[in-house]
Amino acid sequence: MRAPASAPGVLVERGPAAGGAPCGPPGGDGVAGARGQLVLALLCGGYATGALLGWGSEKLALVMGDFGLSAAALVAAVSCFRYGRAHGSPFRPAWMLFALSSAMAACGNAVWGWYEVVLGRPVPDPSLADVFFLLFAPPAIVGLLVLAKRPVNRAEWVCLALDSWLIAGSLLTLSWSLALAHTARVDGESVVRAALSLAYPLLDIVLVSMVLALHFRRSRVNRTAVHTAVAALALTVLCDALFTSPLLRDTYSSGQLLDAGWFAGSLLLAYAPWSARRAAGPPPPEPGAPGSRAPRGERPQRHPGRPTAGSLAALTPYLAAGVCTLSILYFFVEGRRVDRFVVLTGCTVVLALVVRQGIMLLDNIALTQELAEKENHFRSLVQSSSDVIMIADPEGVLRYVSPAASGVYGRDAEELMGTELSALIHPDDLGQVVHEVRRFLAAPPSEEPTTRIECRFRSGGGGTLRSGDAESGGGWLHVESTVNRHEGGLIFNSRDVTERVRLQAQLQHNAEHDPLTDLPNRALFTQRVRQALAGRRSGDSGTAVLFIDLDGFKGVNDRLGHQAGDELLVQAACRLQESVRAGDTAARLGGDEFAALIAGDAGQDPAAREFQVHEIADRLRLTLSQPYRIDGADVRVAASIGVAFAEPGITAGDLLRNADLAMYRAKAGGKNRVELYAPQMQAEAVRRTALDTRLRTALHDGEFALLHQPVVDLATGRVAAVAAQARWRSAQGILFTPAEFLRVADDAGERTAELGRWMLEEAVAQAAERRRHGHRAPVSVRVPARRLLDRSLSVGTVETLLGRHGLPAGSLVLELADSDPRLSFDELEQRLVALRRLGVRVALDGFGSGYAAINALRRLPVDILRLDRGLVEGVVESARLHKITSGLLRIAGDLGLHSVAEGVDVPEQVTALRAMGCTHAQGTAFSGPLDEHRLRRALAREAYPVPGAEPRPVLTGGSVPARVVPSGSLPSMRSHNETRVPPT
Repeated sequence: MRAPASAPGVLVERGPAAGGAPCGPPGGDGVAGARGQLVLALLCGGYATGALLGWGSEKLALVMGDFGLSAAALVAAVSCFRYGRAHGSPFRPAWMLFALSSAMAACGNAVWGWYEVVLGRPVPDPSLADVFFLLFAPPAIVGLLVLAKRPVNRAEWVCLALDSWLIAGSLLTLSWSLALAHTARVDGESVVRAALSLAYPLLDIVLVSMVLALHFRRSRVNRTAVHTAVAALALTVLCDALFTSPLLRDTYSSGQLLDAGWFAGSLLLAYAPWSARRAAGPPPPEPGAPGSRAPRGERPQRHPGRPTAGSLAALTPYLAAGVCTLSILYFFVEGRRVDRFVVLTGCTVVLALVVRQGIMLLDNIALTQELAEKENHFRSLVQSSSDVIMIADPEGVLRYVSPAASGVYGRDAEELMGTELSALIHPDDLGQVVHEVRRFLAAPPSEEPTTRIECRFRSGGGGTLRSGDAESGGGWLHVESTVNRHEGGLIFNSRDVTERVRLQAQLQHNAEHDPLTDLPNRALFTQRVRQALAGRRSGDSGTAVLFIDLDGFKGVNDRLGHQAGDELLVQAACRLQESVRAGDTAARLGGDEFAALIAGDAGQDPAAREFQVHEIADRLRLTLSQPYRIDGADVRVAASIGVAFAEPGITAGDLLRNADLAMYRAKAGGKNRVELYAPQMQAEAVRRTALDTRLRTALHDGEFALLHQPVVDLATGRVAAVAAQARWRSAQGILFTPAEFLRVADDAGERTAELGRWMLEEAVAQAAERRRHGHRAPVSVRVPARRLLDRSLSVGTVETLLGRHGLPAGSLVLELADSDPRLSFDELEQRLVALRRLGVRVALDGFGSGYAAINALRRLPVDILRLDRGLVEGVVESARLHKITSGLLRIAGDLGLHSVAEGVDVPEQVTALRAMGCTHAQGTAFSGPLDEHRLRRALAREAYPVPGAEPRPVLTGGSVPARVVPSGSLPSMRSHNETRVPPT
């Protein structure tokens, strides 16, 4: 008997094979899949056509009917083996078993062909081919068990066994009634042959039963392979049934049309594992597996601990009972006595049906209880949740609202149900919400399962529909909702985020406003300026920016304390806010700096616009300069204001910079004034920056030089000392005077100190060198008072410097300049006393320029007074200034101090000063600053001519007349500590 050459199908869905390996033909694209289907159709069609036409000869028919089927089964075996070996996965054993099953079919057909084609005699019954054909079914059945989803508990195993028996018993009953009973009763047959006759259909019945029972429990893998394998299995089982039927059993011969069905079944099995058209992601985990869950947008799988079956599986018991009933009716129709085998099989099927229904009943009861528990659990979660859950139908009408609405919205859930959702959303937010909902519903659920919407929602307090009440109260709450799809409608999971929104707004306000005055800070002001410039149209009048600095504010902090300074800033901010227009912006940039943005007026004449802004700035200056009432006292500060107008193409940063430059020009011009920006201010700022940059490296590059101006004794005309002055000759050949570079240097204390150290070091070194050449004139070096208190100019440092160059301490005169009243006079006095003990003499520079100099004279030990240049310039023309200068010189004489007049440029000044009792003078009336060569020539000369002085002989032996100082020394004088100072 010819054995069936079938194999089980591949129970997979579309997607990659288990383990993540792509299921598809080599190449993986749709073109390769279509090509494979075409080749499969051509092969099956060609074989069927040949079988239908008899292959042209009996010999060829035997070859194609035996070895052709063997080759097809061998192709299926190789295909399944290669796929199982290349794609490692939990299903790999199944494909290997399918390969073994097809190999058995190939061997059986090969043995069959050996007898019929090679030996030319009938196949023995039984034969070795029967052994191979019988070994075909067991591997296929086990392979199906491997592919199928395994039961997870004992009840599922029982249900699987009952379902299998229901199908197998029904088919067995029907097959026995139709054919197997006749086959089992054929007289004269041996027991072995009878057993073989029954074994083939029984194995087919078991195979079909397993396929049908497990088809409803298949794993979630490739659907294309499932359909292909089922088709191959159905075709093979159909051919087996036709072969075992009495109609074809006695008339069958190899090469007939029936072989075409077996041939197509084998090729379909070979094609099944490669039938996927494209690679996909890894298959989802089996229900019940760890980490598994239902896909988004789909209904979740039933509980993994319960039997799972489709609708067709649910009908299986009734179909089985119907088949058994048809089998028994067949005997009555034929008029035969009912077979005891049929009765026994039918009873077992009915018993299995009763047990199966009992299990289903218990399962349904358990599922009902579980569903009720879950529903109660869900209801308790929803009712106790602080979030509001709302379900809206496709028309936007609320069909369900959770009880939390009364606590969140202040409105009962029953009141909200039946209300249109659009009526509860703030009108200003409704358009955005509708747009987002439409976009969400148009998106694929797999790509965007949820979305988030934030809007204002009407609370229980009602509230008007004004857009201005959005940020505070007014019956509106800020609500954040997570939105999901639900049966064409939407599910809203909403929560009140009003406090969060308020906190965010407060944090944003704090980040953009000054904490003291609550005015916009620099960041927000810059943003407003940028917006104003971006919104200007061509032809509009320019926007203006005002930079404001409070003159004298630092003094308020120093005198009254920082709390008073803060109160002054708050009052100034209020005045500034009240002075600008509604559309303008006032801001505090930091410290005592404020700013105002004056928006441009379209269509206004530029000249009129400039006049208007200047008038606003001047009015603001007067307002800010009015007295401030702080702690019961009036405090006054002034305001320096810089104004800059926007120009086409200007950026916000450039506009702010221009206003800042104008403000600094206003401060430099005398403060308490308004200054409009001019392009030359930028040029000057660039020049200052370049000068400052070059000054950084000038000292290291040796670009500074030291000049000396003679200090002449007005009694003899001799050079009594030399005053050191620094000059800077840059690499570009430009000679900068101290007035040009010291102001830049003063802006950076580090460079000022470095320049002072260099000047003192160079002056001492050159004085020592001159002394070695016989010129003993002391050198005078100007030192700021604050530098004398610096640790870098300590007494030990000066002593070390003098010792290193070998210069006596009496040959160094330190000119004390810039006696700031804020400096500690006690510390300064101690430092000067230590220097004078060392032998260094001290001169008070700029004497007569203010109260600070008089106070320094009263407190500090000095040896020489250097009159301020302002007292000397008008001493001839102004009688008042003549009396002041004369009085100061008289004070110096009474204190026993020598006096030096600076800036003596004309002979008349020499005559006047000499007549007042001034002892020494320095200026172009005698000589300007000299380099080292010219200075030595000046020191070598006898004396400078002194206007109004009679020539006096120079005495030998080092003696000179009274008040006549020989070149190279200043007369000795008593210390200030020994001079009685009149009480002030």
